[in-house]
Amino acid sequence: MARIYQTNNMGEADVRVAIVQRGNADLLVQRVSSWGLAHGDAHWFLTRERQDASASVYFTSQGFAQLTICFVDHPGEAGWARPHRFKGCLSHGGT
Repeated sequence: MARIYQTNNMGEADVRVAIVQRGNADLLVQRVSSWGLAHGDAHWFLTRERQDASASVYFTSQGFAQLTICFVDHPGEAGWARPHRFKGCLSHGGT
């Protein structure tokens, strides 16, 4: 499950993320409304509780990002657009 906590402190983040246009994204992400719909790295449930998260992210500019994402509307669009070292890390924790 990708339960994501957004931190305001870059040093606390597991991953630095930039939101980019679809063609430049490493990962296409669909935001979901419940824990049960969050699965894999690409279907994110955004939690307000850090202890409930599988990963914490800090949104930054593309130049500082370790991962680029694009939010999509449909579940079938979500997924990795290219191979990446963070594959599996967002849903299982760790980097």
